[in-house]
Amino acid sequence: MTGVEHKNFDKADETRLFEDGMGRLELVNTEAGPVGLATFEPGWRWSQHVKPIAGTESCQAEHTGYCISGRMHVRMDDGEEFDFGTGDYAHIPPGHDAWITSDEPCVVVDWQGFADYAKRV
Repeated sequence: MTGVEHKNFDKADETRLFEDGMGRLELVNTEAGPVGLATFEPGWRWSQHVKPIAGTESCQAEHTGYCISGRMHVRMDDGEEFDFGTGDYAHIPPGHDAWITSDEPCVVVDWQGFADYAKRV
């Protein structure tokens, strides 16, 4: 890296919309790799609102992220489950479903799993 890098999600390099208007992913491309800011609306569920875009049975992205607001429930393919909410960090391996459990949007910053997330081919 040659110096300071500054990006703003209000001027994202790319915006991807989830099915049925249930949220969006704003992506900025950095020298260290893509960083995503996702807004998941109440009622959003991966298996309903991203699965049709991804074409896989469960989410195959590996996520490393921080929850800014809201709450999400994650269920791994092996049955393990946990809640992810405001102030939480999580590393989530591939093979999961997730849905919003809060009445407010769930906003997440992810440094690893959003490069191809909800990308239409």
